[in-house]
Amino acid sequence: MISAEAEFEPIFDGKTLAGWEGDPVYWTVEDGAITGTITPETLLKANTFLIWQGGQPGDFELKAEFKISESGNSGINYRSELVEDVPFALKGYQADIDGKNNYTGQNYEERKRATLAYRGQETKITPQPDGVGVREFVERNAWKGLNVEKEIGDRAELGSLIKAGEWNSIHIVAKGNVLKHYVNGQLMSEVHDEDPKNRLASGYLGVQVHVGPPMTVQYKDIMLKQ
Repeated sequence: MISAEAEFEPIFDGKTLAGWEGDPVYWTVEDGAITGTITPETLLKANTFLIWQGGQPGDFELKAEFKISESGNSGINYRSELVEDVPFALKGYQADIDGKNNYTGQNYEERKRATLAYRGQETKITPQPDGVGVREFVERNAWKGLNVEKEIGDRAELGSLIKAGEWNSIHIVAKGNVLKHYVNGQLMSEVHDEDPKNRLASGYLGVQVHVGPPMTVQYKDIMLKQ
């Protein structure tokens, strides 16, 4: 549980990737930031992650700064599992981040239930039906059990608060089955996960570079409270 007295502690030293594991082809430290880069020579066949090795947080808060190129697609995974047979791959909740700013702030479950809340939504996630596979219950890249409880705000207006190509702040609050994503201090999505078959109470943290065109994403000032 998060105690009121708990303090945010840095989980990235600003100089090295000590305490993190990933493919060094894609991950370096530049200008005091974790930097994920895809070049024309290093295009990906599967999304790859830099994974924090310091634990598997359950209830926690994470704060960080991010910057992403226009063609970039990334995100911060949490309460996630390692994927068998795919090195440095995670499946689980993700605070989505993209350079064109279509999805930044939404809750996307990597390799599982897909979109759980679009930006501007507070959702209730209802369970996977018996006898139906996880991917069978996904339609148009979203979970069929995504129920909008209320609108937090207009998707485009919320998106206008995110500065393209500049540093932005992200704040993830995971407490019980409630998952909130804030960008630049504004709540962007909130998920109430009522799917006991699929939700995870704890798991790995990691940052992503996504299959697609050459891109760069950077993360700095990564702070965790648990």
